[in-house]
Amino acid sequence: MNKSWLGRAGSTVVAAAAAVVIAAAPASAHVTVSAPGATRGGSAVLVFRVPNESLTNSPTVELAVRIPGVTAVDTEAVPGWKVVTHKDGSVTAVTWTADSGGGIGPGQFGQFMVLANGLPDMDKITMPAVQTYADGEIVKWDEPETGKGEPEYPAPTLALAAKQAGGAENHGDIPAMSTSSGSASDDTARWLGVIGIVLGALGLLIGGGAVMRRRQ
Repeated sequence: MNKSWLGRAGSTVVAAAAAVVIAAAPASAHVTVSAPGATRGGSAVLVFRVPNESLTNSPTVELAVRIPGVTAVDTEAVPGWKVVTHKDGSVTAVTWTADSGGGIGPGQFGQFMVLANGLPDMDKITMPAVQTYADGEIVKWDEPETGKGEPEYPAPTLALAAKQAGGAENHGDIPAMSTSSGSASDDTARWLGVIGIVLGALGLLIGGGAVMRRRQ
């Protein structure tokens, strides 16, 4: 059997597998907000997801978010974090600060929940956020969507559905609590698919080699 052919074929399979893995890898993470089923004028649990993107492996020690147009908010107690809420006109600001020595470490993400009452009557809410790292780095997630591709530091944005007449008010607790597990399930399924493609390609290569040996 031509060993150089096998070597070239093996290299091709590995390169193709690597390309598939790279394509399946998620894009750079941002501070985001989610609240499935949130409606205009209703109430919902807003879930802010905060990844650590520090190039110096510094933990995230503070997150500040501005939430416009809501009538009132309640915050979830987060172990190891202090939370301060204040209202400035029609904007509610919420700040989470990690206890000394704590924070969101490298390769981790944190989630902070807010029960927002009286969501504004608009298609979507833009909630600018400021992420602070222990080494002093400050990242402002406040760039609006322009329709010309995603900005480098997009502000967390939540789409609001029209409130259905006569429907029960959605408080957002059940959908919001399942957001993390749903995302994890999607990620798991995607990676299992990648692994299957790679194993299938390797199986074809090995089987082809066996056939060539029998013929010789």
